[in-house]
Amino acid sequence: MCRAVFLLALTVLVCPAAEALDNGLALKPTMGWLHWERFMCNTDCYKDPNNCISERLYMQMADVMVKEGWKEAGYEYVCIDDCWPSHQRDAKGRLQADPKRFPGGIKKLADYVHSKGLKLGIYADVGKNTCAGYPGSLGYYEADAQTFADWDVDLLKFDGCYMDWKLLGEGYMNMSRALNKTGRSILYSCEWPLYEWPHKQPDYKAIRETCNHWRNFDDVYDSWSSIKSILDWTASHQDIIAPSAGPGGWNDPDMLVIGNFGLSHDQQESQMALWAIMAAPLLMSNDPRDICPRSKKLLQNTDIIAISQDPLGKQGQCTIKVDNFEVWERPLSKKRLAIAVLNTQEIGGPRGFFIRAAPGWKICDPQCNVTQILPQYKELGVQTPHTKLVVSVNPSGTTLLTVTPTSDYAGLIL
Repeated sequence: MCRAVFLLALTVLVCPAAEALDNGLALKPTMGWLHWERFMCNTDCYKDPNNCISERLYMQMADVMVKEGWKEAGYEYVCIDDCWPSHQRDAKGRLQADPKRFPGGIKKLADYVHSKGLKLGIYADVGKNTCAGYPGSLGYYEADAQTFADWDVDLLKFDGCYMDWKLLGEGYMNMSRALNKTGRSILYSCEWPLYEWPHKQPDYKAIRETCNHWRNFDDVYDSWSSIKSILDWTASHQDIIAPSAGPGGWNDPDMLVIGNFGLSHDQQESQMALWAIMAAPLLMSNDPRDICPRSKKLLQNTDIIAISQDPLGKQGQCTIKVDNFEVWERPLSKKRLAIAVLNTQEIGGPRGFFIRAAPGWKICDPQCNVTQILPQYKELGVQTPHTKLVVSVNPSGTTLLTVTPTSDYAGLIL
């Protein structure tokens, strides 16, 4: 259900999100690149040396992220997902990288990534095995945390396969404590609520105190139907999940698939705009070595990234659904508002939306400045509460705006 709630701006200051994991990380949504959706569990380096899960892939990604402006745009993590380890732990019970695909080991890879001014992420699992069947961390939380710290890893994505759901919370909290015990700053990305939702409503207060961000719903696929399902789930559960988001901890709707094969450019714009509205981690899963220039420009759009990284740290919400439009709104710092208008109709041509129908338009009293960010940057000038401004939105596309009141207003909280 989409709805808007309007309160005094003071509430933003005195009613922050629940207490966050106290490791000083993820004060803004994480940005980087993660291999899974695009490269999956491709371990055949004989047939596909350029795309298999190997140290070569991550070194090339680090190179291109610096060379092609990704680092400058804010994308700082190069993240390994499943299928990197050997199928067996070493003689001392420690995880080890596959020796053929990672001959230098993870420490050497971390050193290389760090030499580029970037950070390295790695993947493990709370249960007996990873989702792809590699060794899990159950029974080895402290040992694995120390191994990752010894390797100078900067982020851990911790999956939830092969684990009794009743023990998920305990397992995730134990790894959180183990990571902090190492003394190294390691951002902690959890999948706790994803695996708990089929059984009960997760405890988001505990999750926020344990993790820096957390997956709630299904894996993203390279399709518009997948993006829609994530947006629908988020909108229908936003009253439960949005209050837990804020500096130090974020809801994670999964990877950006912009620049791959399954989305039109309008749909790519919709994912980028709505992930920014949701204060979601911006973790690309694509191939930056060979990406469409329009997709690259979209992913590096500084105005959208500024919304994503806004220091107020409030997750936006779906505030209204009407006439096959969805309006998503996010309060920003300096009493501003970001508005995304999604045209959910997948037939016909562009359709007009009266922007004053957006619930958050109330901040435009007595007047405001409006800037259109997507689909093209455009200054729309000074508007009033009774504006006749109509924005055009393509089928499955999104028009993204920022609204800046030009006089004091009490403010908006979603």
